[in-house]
Amino acid sequence: MSILEESVASLHTKIKNQEVTVAELVEASFARIREVDADVKAFLTLNEDRALEQAEKLDKQIQNGGEVPFLFGMPAGIKDNIITQDLRTTCASQLLANFDPVHNATVMDKLGESETVTVGKLNMDEFAMGSSTENSGVQETRNPWNTEYVPGGSSGGSAASVAAGEVLFSLGSDTGGSIRQPASYCGVVGLKPTYGRVSRYGLVAFASSLDQIGPLTRSVEDNAYVLQQIAGHSENDSTSADVEVPNYLEALGKEVKGLKIGVPSEYIGEGVDEGVKQRVLEALKVLEEQGAVWEEVSLPHSKYAVAAYYLIASSEASANLARFDGVRYGVRDENAKDLVEMYKETRSKGFGEEVKRRIMLGTFALSAGYYDAYYKKAQQVRTLIRRDFEKVFADYDVIVGPTAPTTAFKLGEQLDDPLTMYANDILTIPVNLAGIPAISVPCGFSDSMPVGLQIIAKPFAEETIYTVAHAFEQATEHHKARPEL
Repeated sequence: MSILEESVASLHTKIKNQEVTVAELVEASFARIREVDADVKAFLTLNEDRALEQAEKLDKQIQNGGEVPFLFGMPAGIKDNIITQDLRTTCASQLLANFDPVHNATVMDKLGESETVTVGKLNMDEFAMGSSTENSGVQETRNPWNTEYVPGGSSGGSAASVAAGEVLFSLGSDTGGSIRQPASYCGVVGLKPTYGRVSRYGLVAFASSLDQIGPLTRSVEDNAYVLQQIAGHSENDSTSADVEVPNYLEALGKEVKGLKIGVPSEYIGEGVDEGVKQRVLEALKVLEEQGAVWEEVSLPHSKYAVAAYYLIASSEASANLARFDGVRYGVRDENAKDLVEMYKETRSKGFGEEVKRRIMLGTFALSAGYYDAYYKKAQQVRTLIRRDFEKVFADYDVIVGPTAPTTAFKLGEQLDDPLTMYANDILTIPVNLAGIPAISVPCGFSDSMPVGLQIIAKPFAEETIYTVAHAFEQATEHHKARPEL
């Protein structure tokens, strides 16, 4: 068994006791990348020389009796829209093909406090706009379970790298399901924390009121360890919540007896694949056997979520992406005759088709005469969606359903059909609109591809999510399944 198959807790103990060196762990990560990444294509930029140099330094620290924080020496992959100092950050866009940041995102500083080793930057849909990682301006990432299928998106590289055993954990970002949906497709654990739980400072903005950074791991326990490290307030981020971070590890191992689960009828009805529905019902039975009770509930405004989301997200994207003009950083068209032509040519050549589509949609929705009819109306629907969740949470501890309506689809299958592609996030988008936390955990297979179980809780109730997810995981073997690459 590869050393990378072990849990974070097990490896932490072995590193602390000097049974395993950090250098061995990091070298194993790069060896696995060399072995499988030509097929998976999860990584855009590797950080090999610096990572191995850091590993040797960390091993000397241990030999000299230095402290060993919990994620010490653990090899990690980082989604390429999270700013990493002196390590190229492109957002998988040709417009940022030469961008080397001069500072870190808050989450990178927090991982730095634990001396985590950054292995490299992971592929994604360009500027996080997509549900399959086929909108990357660099390469197509493939699903480790079947390389003819998509890994999901936009954090497809983050999910695929963990599923393929290339890193112990990765960070992704979730604007409308971009951590949970690829976690579901790739059979790993992916958490979208409450909006504000993890600082967005240094995350290249797509939709500022929706974006949230979160961890992807192979187990719920590993996930809790990573969130423990990256959560917390940041003075650099006005949207970061100044609330206490609890001990998430204490939530693991608690009983779910007496827990009340709401299952939205909209999440297991029309449009949800029969195999996916059956795996979710089987998962509910597992929780029922442990003493939890579940009942069908309704989230009546969730049917409007996709329309509301794409108006709000595209509007915010059109404003956020205005900064990418070739003037201060990134690629610039050098043949332009004047400033206006330089703007036009830089953005025309640098942005991909999906990014252009969303900028145009957002600009239209915010324009005079259409703002009230579209953007304002979408924000009003967002409030109704949040109230739906509040009503259910008045009587239930968690909401459970599938993460995605289907399993992963084939590469190219939906590329020319953006509306069908957008609908892949129909079960994850309401969570982002409401700003609440949710996790996707493996709950079996349908047609030989992984199925994800989504567990949703009240704002800042990540401990409840971890309790339920861990109880389910410990009663099943789904998280132990590995793709054959």
